[in-house]
Amino acid sequence: MSEKVQKAFELFHDGFNCCQAVAGAFCEQLGADRQWVLKIAGGVGGGMRCGEVCGAVSGAVMVIGLKYGQYIKEDKDSKQRCYDITSQFMEEFAKRKGTVLCRDLLGYDIRDYEKRKSIPGRQKEVCPKAIETAVLILEEMGFR
Repeated sequence: MSEKVQKAFELFHDGFNCCQAVAGAFCEQLGADRQWVLKIAGGVGGGMRCGEVCGAVSGAVMVIGLKYGQYIKEDKDSKQRCYDITSQFMEEFAKRKGTVLCRDLLGYDIRDYEKRKSIPGRQKEVCPKAIETAVLILEEMGFR
C-alpha cells in the first residue's frame, strides 16, 4: 500500500469524508495548509451531500487544482492544463469504477435515510475502494 493511500485511509478512518481523505493525503506535498484543505473539503463528501460526484473524485480534482490550477488571470495555459488533467482523471476513474457518481457507487442516494439504513456498512465497504482508486490514479499521473 502506498504512503498516500495509507494517509487517505487514516483520515477516512479518523472520521473525515472521502473528499477530505484524498485531498488531505496530498495537501502538504503541494504546499497547502492541511487544516484549510480539510475545512474546504468538508462539505463535499457524499457527492456534495446529494449523491452527485463522489467525494473521492472531488478530492482528487482539488489535488489537481492545487498543483495545476490557474491563479494568474492571464495564465490561460495553466487553466487548460488543469482542465485536461482533470478530464483524464475523470475518464480513468469512470473506466475503473464504472461511474463517478456517489449514488451509483453506493447503490443508493445518500439522502435516502431508509435506504441507507437498509444497507448498513455500505459506505465502509464502498468508500475506501473509491478513495484508493482516486489516490492510485493520482499517483499514476505523477502526484507522489
